[in-house]
Amino acid sequence: MIDLLLASAITLSVPLVLAALGGAIHRRSGTVNIGLEAHMILGALIGAVVSGATGNWAAGALAGLVAGALSGLLMNLVITRLKGNEIIVGLGYNIVMFGVIGYVLRAVFGVSGTLQVDGLQRMPKLVIPGVADVPILGALISGKDPLFWLCVVLVPVLAWLLRSTTWGVRLRATGASEPASASLGLRTLAIRDGAGIVAGALAALGGVALSLGTVGLFNENMTAGRGYVALAAFYFGRSKPLPTALACLLFGFFDALQIRLQTVGGFNADIISTLPYIAVVVVLAFTGIRQHYRGARALS
Repeated sequence: MIDLLLASAITLSVPLVLAALGGAIHRRSGTVNIGLEAHMILGALIGAVVSGATGNWAAGALAGLVAGALSGLLMNLVITRLKGNEIIVGLGYNIVMFGVIGYVLRAVFGVSGTLQVDGLQRMPKLVIPGVADVPILGALISGKDPLFWLCVVLVPVLAWLLRSTTWGVRLRATGASEPASASLGLRTLAIRDGAGIVAGALAALGGVALSLGTVGLFNENMTAGRGYVALAAFYFGRSKPLPTALACLLFGFFDALQIRLQTVGGFNADIISTLPYIAVVVVLAFTGIRQHYRGARALS
């Protein structure tokens, strides 16, 4: 049972990790991205449609990434160029995106809610010979799709880029003080736009992980608040790649646990389904308390 629970937790964590890493990069540039949910649902739809049209999951994933990047740029331009409030813009963008996608499903595909794409190719599961049957270890790393391995690579690579490259220094400087960075000659608007593109692309890949990896279809409510959970994850992880990814694993574990408890029976399904979101609230409360005491110690 523990092997199945761990394997499910890892699978459910992949969309969260991708979206949260994108949000963390955007946050480092000085923008809190509330629109991760919109980028995720767009990536899920485009990925599913293109995979079905081409019969190739990689083409679907690439199309979803590009769509997310454009979506991220569009939303960020409203914030940086039109001086829109990042919270209001992000929330409005989510509402508009879900409305547009609902309309497209009905007007173009003639369906409501769920879209079964003919010819959709799901991402392959990569089974590691000699490891798949090893208890615990096999559940953790074998039988996972390519986006899982992308997450494994992204976490250390992004940590290194933020810490040790010119791009990372400029990104962090812009987030720390945009006026001061601009006075030194940095193109702060371009830096923030670039971060918005990265955030949209990675969040869209999180949506692709749902439609082409987890379920193999598209549903207009399939993200189910995961963009907001990713927001909580990078907030808890202080926009650092490794702590952010670990927070996503924690949320993924509780998501897998509530699914397991519902299948076992004996529990109220409505109460159990709230378990991942209760975990988010607890983590955010803990983070707020931790920051309060850290600030109090700094002033003492």
